[in-house]
Amino acid sequence: MYLKRAFRRVGEWAPNLTERVVPSRAQDGLQRFFGVPLRLAAAIVAAGLAGGALGAAYIRTLDVIDTWLGPDRWSVAAHGVMLVGVGLVVAVGIGLLGRPADVELLIDNIHIPEPQERGSESRLRSLLPISLLCIGAGGPLGPEAPVVTMTGTIAHRLGRLFQLQLPEVRIVTIAGMAAGFTVLFNAPLGAALFALEIPHRRGIQYYEAIIPAAIGAVIGFGISTAVIRSGLQPVWDFPAIAPLHWPDLLWSVVAGALGAAIAVTFTLVTTGLKHVFRRIPMVARPAVGGGVLAMLAFVTPNALTNGEHQLNTLTGKVLVATLLVAGAVKLVAASVGVATGWRGGFIIPLFFVGFCFSKACAGLLPGASEWAFIAATMVAANVGVTKTPLGSTLAVTGMAGIRLLPSTLIAALTSLILTSSLGIIDAQRERVDVYAANGHG
Repeated sequence: MYLKRAFRRVGEWAPNLTERVVPSRAQDGLQRFFGVPLRLAAAIVAAGLAGGALGAAYIRTLDVIDTWLGPDRWSVAAHGVMLVGVGLVVAVGIGLLGRPADVELLIDNIHIPEPQERGSESRLRSLLPISLLCIGAGGPLGPEAPVVTMTGTIAHRLGRLFQLQLPEVRIVTIAGMAAGFTVLFNAPLGAALFALEIPHRRGIQYYEAIIPAAIGAVIGFGISTAVIRSGLQPVWDFPAIAPLHWPDLLWSVVAGALGAAIAVTFTLVTTGLKHVFRRIPMVARPAVGGGVLAMLAFVTPNALTNGEHQLNTLTGKVLVATLLVAGAVKLVAASVGVATGWRGGFIIPLFFVGFCFSKACAGLLPGASEWAFIAATMVAANVGVTKTPLGSTLAVTGMAGIRLLPSTLIAALTSLILTSSLGIIDAQRERVDVYAANGHG
């Protein structure tokens, strides 16, 4: 109700915003400067501002929930009981509020923007509380999917309120997604490229959105940094990487193959578990998932949470067995979360799994730079699932605070090639001409 009321208020002044604020004599000059209509430029800026502010608010709220429900605040047994309870609350929430929006729906709306009367922002009313509860309680999935779904959906609605054409609505939506990604990645360029790549399984096809995505990401980065970060520090504390040598380029191909194997395993395990849990009534599925997650937590505490903060605890000297168990259990836990309706994203968990398996074997590779191999595998593990070689490369580089390495890109491309026939995001497709798809072209 409040969301609809806010959108109605914005819709009253948004279409004529540029005409009201910018003198008529200056409008032509500004339009030539930006290279796009002023109304579109205003919508892109609004999407970046909204994406940064809403994404930061989501993370702040998540931190508060974590202080009450996070696994560090409970014994393993008590927290296990709570996970089952959270699953029950999730099922009740879906029954009362409806099915939450997701990235699949958002990507569909990028390819073919839905009619205005069928706005999907109403489905955020269930996505936001349910995902905050799932992730804040220690669920194995990350905030990236809910945050980007939220910022992209709001941006899509802003494009409609500014009375833009359908191709322009698509551009604004991608800019909003980029703003959401940068809140999480702390890497504006990586966030922009990630938002451009995620709608497809091969390359950037909505090229007209490249600069708008970068603008949205930079604005979102500025807003979110002011709200949730004390500085511009990287997310992970990786050691400085020594200069690379030619064997590192060969080992990066191995890293790409290892990352591809992780991606294939995650996809197959997730698909298999979906078939298994489909036999359980939907109302009981999240609670059963919570019970399985509770059992996995008895194996290793790394089963819970998305792994973003846990990763820093594993950068020192760690037993190989500890790393292998942590990586394997996290992969299974993330698959269980996806299969049983626990809301969240799998990008950061895949980074974590790639880190664990690569660190476990990096010391055994003659002539390999350990941390270059680790970063390359982290990228490759995610690329094999999301098909985002450029965005993933820059995201890991920014989050780890390391210099851009050719080895990470080689691993990303290797994984992309090896997993080209594999996909878990069904909405990814080739570019769609909006007017042709709607019978106007």
